[in-house]
Amino acid sequence: MDGAALEAVLRRAWGTTVQVTGLSRLAGGASRETWAFDATPGGGPDGGSAPVPLVLRRDRPDDADAAGMAREAAAFTAAAAAGVPVPRLHAHGDGAVPASEDGGAPASGGPAVGTPFLIVDRIDGETIPRRLLRDERWAAVRPRLARELGRVLARIHTIPPADVLTPGVGDHLGTGDRLDALRDRHDRFGEPNPALELVFRWLELHRPPVVEPHLVHGDFRTGNLLIGPGPDGTDGTDGVLGVLDWELVHAGDPMEDLGWLCGKAWRFGSPEPVGGFGPYDELFDGYAEVAGTRPDPGVVRWWEVFAAVHWAVICRMQAERHLSGTERTVEMAVLGRRAAESEHDALLALGLTAPAAVPDLLDEPARAADLHGRPTVDELLEAVSGFLTDELPDALDDARLRFSARVAANALAIARRELRAGPAHDVAHRERLAALGVTGDTALAAAIRAGGMDGRADVVDAVRADVVARLRVANPRHTGRPG
Repeated sequence: MDGAALEAVLRRAWGTTVQVTGLSRLAGGASRETWAFDATPGGGPDGGSAPVPLVLRRDRPDDADAAGMAREAAAFTAAAAAGVPVPRLHAHGDGAVPASEDGGAPASGGPAVGTPFLIVDRIDGETIPRRLLRDERWAAVRPRLARELGRVLARIHTIPPADVLTPGVGDHLGTGDRLDALRDRHDRFGEPNPALELVFRWLELHRPPVVEPHLVHGDFRTGNLLIGPGPDGTDGTDGVLGVLDWELVHAGDPMEDLGWLCGKAWRFGSPEPVGGFGPYDELFDGYAEVAGTRPDPGVVRWWEVFAAVHWAVICRMQAERHLSGTERTVEMAVLGRRAAESEHDALLALGLTAPAAVPDLLDEPARAADLHGRPTVDELLEAVSGFLTDELPDALDDARLRFSARVAANALAIARRELRAGPAHDVAHRERLAALGVTGDTALAAAIRAGGMDGRADVVDAVRADVVARLRVANPRHTGRPG
């Protein structure tokens, strides 16, 4: 990333010379790059103002979407006008070479951001769920967040969709069916999944009434919310400081946002349903304070179940980025195995399974040494995992690389569990299918979608067993987490 390009963008936005310093890429961000930097108006400390802490979000070169970035920028502006806490928007654009200083044609070879982007304030606060849900510093604010999040969502839903969305640009105006679109996206992979089909079937049979489309954030959850520690914290701030990541904004049923926030994936191990912070009633009460009407718990539950399968499909989509060569990273690869967590979460939300601890295959005796002797393949993988978690992080200054090392260690743990499981899981899976009288997953998934398996407890039992088998390899701790 070229600091000169950011200086050119901000020079046009602020009408003064700008000096950019401290440019560094931040960890995370599966869909876009995020960079932190300071910008000093007036050219520097010898004659300028104090540095302004900023954040750049830009598209990856292989996935540039100028219309989408413009839509997100419009969302920041409209949200601020509606009283939604958001970082201040300073600039956005398509990333092309900036115009010359006199407003003429673009200067050949001039600095450019390169892809569609936006620049907003960098606000002090916390987004990392583990800290927000467990650290003592946020203990004072946690009990108030569920109600406050309800109020914030109600304000978002007052924004006229026309203030953000452009007719004819993308499928964002609420004209399509969210469930049909999600099923179609799943079908494109050609990988029949009976667990998802059970949930799709329930969603089809229990659709909520159609409502007038409202503006929907699309990714309102713990991790995309900037939180201050409350009045007892060290900086005196309180609650939600900023709603981030508006790239999935669209028009639709506003209860989709509430269901997504309450999805089990975004509780991060907490028993509290609203982002891990509090109970449903607190969320609904806060929403009613602003909207004047209380959300229907049944409709929110439908969208919460939808959220589980939605995240499962997104995990598979992200894995495809790795498998197709579009973005070959260990993070994208491992996300594919996380889909099993959402399958379990959806069954849990429907009462078709219950939390239950299962033993970790890594805690069981490993296979004895064979022709190749010791260290065995399992022991070699364990050694690499130890290097990634115990040695490498201390040598890395880059937070992104430390994060990738942790993900890589998790990938090795998954591989070790699958090696230890051997063929037993596949054999048991085939036996379950045979007991149901079907030839494979394709036949079972098709029968579930067609309604031919409605009401069959043996089908639910078989599907549940398959999901548990996948989780025993991908993340055995997940089966014991509360719903």
